[in-house]
Amino acid sequence: MTTPVAVIRHDWTRDEVLRLFDLSFNDLLFRAQSAHRRNFAADEVQISTLLSIKTGACPEDCKYCPQSVRYDTGLEREALMELEQVRDAARAAREGGATRFCMGAAWRRPKDRDLDRVIDMVHAVREEGLETCLTLGMLDAAQAERLREAGLDYYNHNLDTSPEYYGEVITTRSYQDRLDTLGHVREAGMKVCCGGIVGMGESRDDRAGLLVELANLPEHPQSVPINQLVRVPGTPLDQVDDLDPLEFVRTIAVARIVMPASVVRLSAGRTEMSDELQALCFLAGANSIFYGDRLLTTDNPAAQRDRALLERLGLRPAPGESAPVRGEEAAEARSESAA
Repeated sequence: MTTPVAVIRHDWTRDEVLRLFDLSFNDLLFRAQSAHRRNFAADEVQISTLLSIKTGACPEDCKYCPQSVRYDTGLEREALMELEQVRDAARAAREGGATRFCMGAAWRRPKDRDLDRVIDMVHAVREEGLETCLTLGMLDAAQAERLREAGLDYYNHNLDTSPEYYGEVITTRSYQDRLDTLGHVREAGMKVCCGGIVGMGESRDDRAGLLVELANLPEHPQSVPINQLVRVPGTPLDQVDDLDPLEFVRTIAVARIVMPASVVRLSAGRTEMSDELQALCFLAGANSIFYGDRLLTTDNPAAQRDRALLERLGLRPAPGESAPVRGEEAAEARSESAA
């Protein structure tokens, strides 16, 4: 039996997406699960690990972020990690079942001298047989090209929220800045990881607006992380009201419908989620999680809890999407990158 081809659209209107949000919960989940099964194995979840390779002292003013230099959150600043520390972390992630290794640095944009060291980390992670992802802030076209030449698989740069609500959360970087970085990544030929954060005090209309922006990009992001706000004391959003958990599930479901062939990642905020809520998110079309005890600077469910949950649900880790460079091929890639 031939699997139907996903209908990929780039012309969604906000009214259409709001009508999806307004469906009865059962109808919405049925539509989302149907879209999911047309494009993915229903019992597979992609496992990623996220490591903060440079922590704190970020000059941006993102109101949700404990790494901003503008907020007193008690976070200790850490310089860029050493290469062997990253290699050891990647090896541990692979042995723990991860297939993708994501590295994040708290920069507005990386300096070229920093990019040299990060590229060495990309090579090291690929040698461990893992897909690679970076989030380093804004990139120009030349930097994106360098990362592609180094073999980077994914670059993460979230839109965070709708264009209309964006100024309520961030003022030091424009929405267009974010779109420009996504364009550089896409044009360089890398896969895009781009999603947003919900529960920041935005309206349903804003959540719909975020998904419209993502779905109407020239190419759907191959990976779409949906984060639930982690309220960190000392940040301006630490007292915002909790989002209705079922509204979070609805957001996952609508993301699956409007971006049917994208991996939808159940990302930050899982520590505060019950197993039952996470199960609903998987039913709604989420098929990726971050695995491990830490998610950049905030807690993440322990790997043992995640393994137990996936076993209870009859879900299994998905195989990697690409064939990472290893061994002699990795050495050749380093040589070509340096040439």
